[in-house]
Amino acid sequence: MSASLPARVVTAPRPVPRGLWSAEGLEEVEAAMVRLCSGRRLDRLGTILSDHVSSGGKRLRARLTLACVEALGVPRADGISWAAACEMLHNATLIHDDLQDGDRVRRGREATWVRHGLPQAINAGDLGLMLPYVAIDDVPRPPAVRWQLALALARSAERVVRGQAAELELPHQKRLGWDSYADAVMGKTAALFGLPVVGAALIAGLSPEEAWGLAEEMMPIGLLFQVQDDILDLFGDKGRGEIGSDIKEGKVSALVVEHLRLHPWEEPWLRGVLALPRSETTEAMVLQVIRRFEEGGALHAVWRHLADIDDAVADAPRLGAHRRLHTVASELVARALAPIIHTNPQTSVREWA
Repeated sequence: MSASLPARVVTAPRPVPRGLWSAEGLEEVEAAMVRLCSGRRLDRLGTILSDHVSSGGKRLRARLTLACVEALGVPRADGISWAAACEMLHNATLIHDDLQDGDRVRRGREATWVRHGLPQAINAGDLGLMLPYVAIDDVPRPPAVRWQLALALARSAERVVRGQAAELELPHQKRLGWDSYADAVMGKTAALFGLPVVGAALIAGLSPEEAWGLAEEMMPIGLLFQVQDDILDLFGDKGRGEIGSDIKEGKVSALVVEHLRLHPWEEPWLRGVLALPRSETTEAMVLQVIRRFEEGGALHAVWRHLADIDDAVADAPRLGAHRRLHTVASELVARALAPIIHTNPQTSVREWA
C-alpha cells in the first residue's frame, strides 16, 4: 500500500491594492454622506447640504482615504465612514470658501450661497463641519481609536480655518513671499490631504506619532494641488465658468507671488488689478496678467516649486518605509500635474533668477 502524499498547503496570494483610482467603496461613501445629511429626518438644511455634496466633485479625499487604508493592509470597508468624514469636511469648507470669495459657480452650477442665500449657506457649511464627528461613531474601531480620529479631525479643521484666514490676509501684506503663501496653503488645502492619511494609519493600528508622521509627509501634495489650481485658473478650466476667477476676486496666487519676486517694479500695477471689484476687472486686464505671468517667468518659477515638492514626496522617508502608501502618494502627484502638464515650460524657457 502506497504511502499517502501530504496535503498541499495553498496560500492565497495577498490581494493587489486597487489604488487611488479604484471606485470600490465610493458608492458606500456616497450613501454614508446622504445619511449624514439626512440625520434623524431630512429637513430643509439637510436638503441644502445634500444638494451641494451631490453636485459632483472628484471625491479625491474619499479616494485617498480608501487607497491609504488598503495600502496599509486594512479592508476598504473599514475606511468607509472615515472617508465620508473627510469628504464631508472638505465640502463644508467649499461652501464657506465660495461665500467668502464671492464665487458664484461651483462644479459648473450655481454655488450654494447663490442657490439658497447667504444665511442658509452659512448654516449648511456649519452643519458640514459638525457631521464628520457623527461619522466617526460608525468607524469599526475601539473607542480609543475613535477618540484619536476625532482629535485628528479637530486639529485638521483648525488648520483649515486658520489657513483660510491667513489666505484672506495675503493681499494686505506689504511684503509677499513664497513662505507666507505656502504657510496659508499648508493650512487651508494641505491639511485636508493629511487628514485621510492620519485616519487611515490610526485605523490600521499605527500609533498616533506614526500616523501624524505619515500625514506630514503627504501634506505637501496639498500645496502642489493648490499651485495646480492657481495655474489652472489662468491656463485651463477649473469649472468656475470663467477664466481668471482668482484675478477677479483679488486672490494672491503662487503666480502673483513669483511675478512680484521677479518684477517688483510691477507691483503697483498688479496690486491695482487685484484690488479692483470683480465687476470692474475686464477680460483684457485678465489676459494682460496671464501674458505677463507667462512671458515674465512666473509660470516657470512656479513649476520649479512643483518639481521641488515632487522630489520631497519621492524622497519622504516615512512614506518610503510603506511601499504601497508611497505608491499612492506618487499616483496623487501624477493626478495633480496631469491637468496642467501642457503649461510646463521645461528646459526651453529661460531660467529666471
